[in-house]
Amino acid sequence: MKTTAFLSVFSLLIFGMWKPAAAQTTEMTTFCNPINIDYGYTPIPNFSEWGRHRATADPVIVNYKGDFYLFSTNQWGYWWSSNMSDWHFVPRKFLRPWNGGVYDELCAPAVGIVGDTMLVFGSTYTRTFTLWMSTNPKAAEWKPLVDSLEIGGWDPAFFTDDDARPDGTVGRGRFYMYNGSSNVYPLYGVELNRKTFQPIGTRREMYALKPWRFGWQRFGEHMDNTFLDPFMEGAWMTKHNGKYYLQYGAPGTEFSGYADGVAVGSTPLGNPVGNFTDQSDPLSMKLGGFARGAGHGATFQDNNNRWWHVSTIILGVKNNFERRIGIWPAGFDSDDVMWCNTAFGDYPHYLPNEAAKHEKPRPDWFLLNYKKPVSVSSTYGAYHANNANDENMKTWWSAATGEKGEWIQSDLGEVATVHAIQINYADQDVDSGHLGKINGGEQYHSYVLYASSDGKKWNILVDKSTNRTDVPHDYIELKTPVKARFLKLENLHMPTGKFAISGLRIFGLGTGKSPDPVKTFMVLRTEKDKRSAWIRWSPVDNAFAYNIYYGTHPEKLYNCVMVHDANEYWFKAMDSQKTYWFTIEAINENGVSERFKTIEVQ
Repeated sequence: MKTTAFLSVFSLLIFGMWKPAAAQTTEMTTFCNPINIDYGYTPIPNFSEWGRHRATADPVIVNYKGDFYLFSTNQWGYWWSSNMSDWHFVPRKFLRPWNGGVYDELCAPAVGIVGDTMLVFGSTYTRTFTLWMSTNPKAAEWKPLVDSLEIGGWDPAFFTDDDARPDGTVGRGRFYMYNGSSNVYPLYGVELNRKTFQPIGTRREMYALKPWRFGWQRFGEHMDNTFLDPFMEGAWMTKHNGKYYLQYGAPGTEFSGYADGVAVGSTPLGNPVGNFTDQSDPLSMKLGGFARGAGHGATFQDNNNRWWHVSTIILGVKNNFERRIGIWPAGFDSDDVMWCNTAFGDYPHYLPNEAAKHEKPRPDWFLLNYKKPVSVSSTYGAYHANNANDENMKTWWSAATGEKGEWIQSDLGEVATVHAIQINYADQDVDSGHLGKINGGEQYHSYVLYASSDGKKWNILVDKSTNRTDVPHDYIELKTPVKARFLKLENLHMPTGKFAISGLRIFGLGTGKSPDPVKTFMVLRTEKDKRSAWIRWSPVDNAFAYNIYYGTHPEKLYNCVMVHDANEYWFKAMDSQKTYWFTIEAINENGVSERFKTIEVQ
């Protein structure tokens, strides 16, 4: 609905229709993907042919002295956080002092810890990128360790072993580097001297894709594109219980099926070299939902020794390489199988703290406004209002302007309990001069969020009128849950472009019952190609989405596909040589149903 008449907040206050209240503030216990960092606008001119937009990818998070440090592609700096919620950007262009001060973009950077020192190295084919070191990265204090790490490599990764001995003691740790980004060549690995950082021996082949066996490794949005072979990139190594878990991204960063796979070896370079055993299913994959894709990432531990995986979320509208970042719970089971939980991966999840357990990674909050009625102050072109709550980050609503006073209102259909809100801004008509991160005090969002139970009497729910930070995926966890039917977001300031929202997502609990269980569920595996199957189930009247869980063991259904508004799915991600197990649950704003009995698929 387009509203032609708009009363300002000021006039509503005068006439007593708005009830001002202090903004809700709380120490966050949850976060929501995509994570809310100040993603830079594309610094590479040829990536902006369809308009300037935000983008980053290929993330690495390391835990250094109790803080989290996040590095990613083409940001002219990095972030740090003490709690994985509040991220602070540290501007830094990693200059090559030995080459007349020419700077390099940190594209798909390697970040490693050696002793008490952080090392950073960027992707390069020229073999002239400086290897940087810091013992105080929070203050951006860096100096060159090696002027040109001549071994070079695209999508590099570092790994420091603990050199565990039979008696349980550990050594200083041998140091390794991995790299590779190609649809022709494999991943490579080599040991580096810890003093000179020169290679010890020659670089060895570590792993190559097997799309003939693993369906998820096939190229294309639907894993059916034969025009190009799949790409493998983004190496990462994790050690657990004496085993080495080599991770890699595939089949292409442009696709919803972008995922991280994992293969396990007995040494950092395999034993013999390059001998790694595949885990059949991806480590991290997120085919459905609002934020899709979970490839080219890194695995790290929090201060309570719990595991997390950070990876790339694909957006890909303004450009194939328009991307965001997501963080997911991860770990190892009793059989040393490495897992990552992306089920409900774009719903609120607990932050790392003593109260939050990986066994219960998220609160029981559900999406309250999926495809519910929306009204707006104005509409620009075909960017209609309901694009803001269709659970598709690739679509958005845009107001006619970016001016103060434009607004969007969501009707939940009933009074519900609201716990959290995620506001995802879209890049509509961004100033072409925006490049990287803009200084000068204008790159920020400010707004006011109102709540009402009847659409007549309103309270200020969140007041960010004085906010001066850039929050493209702002996430607000309410200190005290509120009962409301209507929520209204009013724009006060945009950093650039029109007021546009790709997702106004409201989380909490409705007043009705959880959906009924799915009554019939079948998986028909393709006879001639065991990598694929047609999945179909009986629709549930009081559900708007379904989670399909699958795996190669009935008690290890670690992967999940979320499907909205359908009761069938063409699934193409299986290991052709393994038996699979599947189950399904229905979802609505009140909760999830009981799962269907787990079925075996030969």
